[in-house]
Amino acid sequence: MKNKTITVIGATGSQGKGVVNALIKEGTFKVRAVSRNTDNYLGKADEVVKANLTDLNSLTAAFKDSYGVFVVTNFWEGADEIAQGKIAIQAAKEAGVNHFIWSTLPDVEKISNGKFNVPHFTGKAKVDALVKEAGFENYTFVQPPFYFQNLIGQMAAQIQQDGSKGWTLSIDPKVKGIHMSDINDLGKVVAGSFLNPNKVGNGSYLSLATEFNSFNDILDALKANGKDYSFNQVPVEVFSTFFEGAEEIAQMLAYFEAHTYMGPDSEEQIKLAREIATEEFTSLDKWIKQNTI
Repeated sequence: MKNKTITVIGATGSQGKGVVNALIKEGTFKVRAVSRNTDNYLGKADEVVKANLTDLNSLTAAFKDSYGVFVVTNFWEGADEIAQGKIAIQAAKEAGVNHFIWSTLPDVEKISNGKFNVPHFTGKAKVDALVKEAGFENYTFVQPPFYFQNLIGQMAAQIQQDGSKGWTLSIDPKVKGIHMSDINDLGKVVAGSFLNPNKVGNGSYLSLATEFNSFNDILDALKANGKDYSFNQVPVEVFSTFFEGAEEIAQMLAYFEAHTYMGPDSEEQIKLAREIATEEFTSLDKWIKQNTI
């Protein structure tokens, strides 16, 4: 494996940064970052190339001479994830990639028998079959969790009507259903996967989940670190009106309540991710101590 090239899609994003950093720190591979704007790339990759998931030719060129590729799509940027997945698979095949790692999520439509509509989960899951059928010598699926970083990002606490700072969400705070991790730790799983194709290169699913929490558990962890936040539960139909895209989040939270983030029977996938990782994962308590929240 020494000095073989791993190409990382989304190298400026939350998942890709962690993958690049973990691979560089582990030290076995050369790391090629893919960016739509190479002038703005400030990461640690050995090289950076310009390409786009919507452009087959640029992506095939970016994948040239790569032993492995890590591919992630971004629903929240308006991506057609199935279309982009198809292009990434075709580019990797044309470039002769050995090990294809696809960042996916549970198939909410299948797990819930169509009850919940969570496109940013299900769209990625629909690509899984295409990866399996592509004929890669090695291929692996990694499933990122609810990021700790969401607590200071997309789902950060807000000032509430009573003046407190906290969350108003359509989830029962007592129900354990949220698989969580520092998203940077996904890189440790991906790096371990590229190092161990004989163990996980046959289509294994690796689910990153350092902790399994209710929202009350999150509030307790914050309080233990001197950070007191409020929580208000509202019905799904109310939360869905709060902002553009709220319906998607409401459906996701309802799915968490009913089936958990990773879905049923995910224990072995979680265990395998932990076993294959190049380093230990960061706990929520440690993450809170290291971040301003």
